[in-house]
Amino acid sequence: MFSKVLIANRGEIALRVLRACKELGIPTVAIHSTADANAMHVRLADESVCVGPPPARESYLNIPSIMAACEITGADAVHPGYGFLSENARFAQILTEHNVTFIGPSAHHIEIMGDKITAKRTVVELGIPAVPGSEGAVSTDADALATARNIGYPVLIKATAGGGGRGMKVARSEADLLVAWSTARSEAKAAFGNDSVYMEKYLGKPRHIEVQVLGDGQGNAVHLGVRDCSLQRRHQKVWEEAGGPTISPEERDSIGEICAAAMRKLKYSGAGTVEFLYEDGEFYFIEMNTRLQVEHPVTERITGIDIVYEQIRVASGEKLPMQQQDVQFYGHAIEVRINAEDPQTFAPSPGTITFYHPAGGVGVRVDSAVYQGYKIPPYYDSLIGKLIVHGRNRDECLQRLRRAIDEFVVDGVKTTLPLFQRLIKEPDILAGNYDIHWLEKFLAENKS
Repeated sequence: MFSKVLIANRGEIALRVLRACKELGIPTVAIHSTADANAMHVRLADESVCVGPPPARESYLNIPSIMAACEITGADAVHPGYGFLSENARFAQILTEHNVTFIGPSAHHIEIMGDKITAKRTVVELGIPAVPGSEGAVSTDADALATARNIGYPVLIKATAGGGGRGMKVARSEADLLVAWSTARSEAKAAFGNDSVYMEKYLGKPRHIEVQVLGDGQGNAVHLGVRDCSLQRRHQKVWEEAGGPTISPEERDSIGEICAAAMRKLKYSGAGTVEFLYEDGEFYFIEMNTRLQVEHPVTERITGIDIVYEQIRVASGEKLPMQQQDVQFYGHAIEVRINAEDPQTFAPSPGTITFYHPAGGVGVRVDSAVYQGYKIPPYYDSLIGKLIVHGRNRDECLQRLRRAIDEFVVDGVKTTLPLFQRLIKEPDILAGNYDIHWLEKFLAENKS
């Protein structure tokens, strides 16, 4: 096991990793910017190192400063959390070259899955179903027109690098294809420094389903079921469930085993998430995230498996302690992301939290790093915390979520709690009758 782990992140995920390390008896190092000097993860870590000023590129993305922090503190492993450097193959490689373990997959696997074309080609070869689309990047007008005719309209044009909806456009007919293709390339260039795009069949009313996997890099891998992350705004997840309200246990086990088998062939190490669009009983691969997901707690609640704990164990060279038949599923779990945002406009609402009372009780978990008097800085994402509830079935889970939302109080800044108070009353939500477009339509129709 490691002698000391440096946590290369901030906020609730840094605190989450810190707690897992403490339970394993591993000393921790927190890095922070000057804006986060009073952050909870800094207060609770065994050591802390300031790595720069508030802008992330000068602190949390500053690889030389983070490497210096490892050297100063003697940390022999780094956990990247999610976001920031968690899927940066160069960072993982630099750590390896300096005999510091990256708690995550190999730089090679990060690189493969970081490029959407390479990722799609790889997973198809491993037996994972994918959306019909171009063989690779579409680079000329003629290629774009020919590819779209072959796939059939509507088509989705996507950047090969990055995500979050940037460099993504829908063309519903040949008349608007070239404009959409050109716009997608321009957006991709501006966002990622790479204007390469590819093309896929556009699905009308899909759900966003993902499969959590764990591997030990030694040929052992398991899946931990599915999550439904269809409630999204501008391609950002808002509400996640495990298991999916429309996915049967048979479908879960089938797609899960396909993904686990692929990870065994890759000798994948650590946690990963294989993401799909699901429509009319069919799964279509869209991407793989080679890191811990924001929504990992719902999977932990239905399996009883501490995913961060297992990440650390396998990174230290241990084998997975379970086989697929050892993974059992219990009940249903839902997570909602409580952000410091205006619930109508979603504009960020940084400021001081004047009163904070998280929900509690049976079946309720809150992952948060804020406290009363904490000042939310304007430099980073607006996540205050994640409210996770678990029940014996989805109905009980929804009842528990309704109670917990009403109990949760954050004063001093605007939050998205009022949005969830509205959503928990919607018939479509209660019935599980929604797709990836549902929330955008709901918000457009309910602006007041």
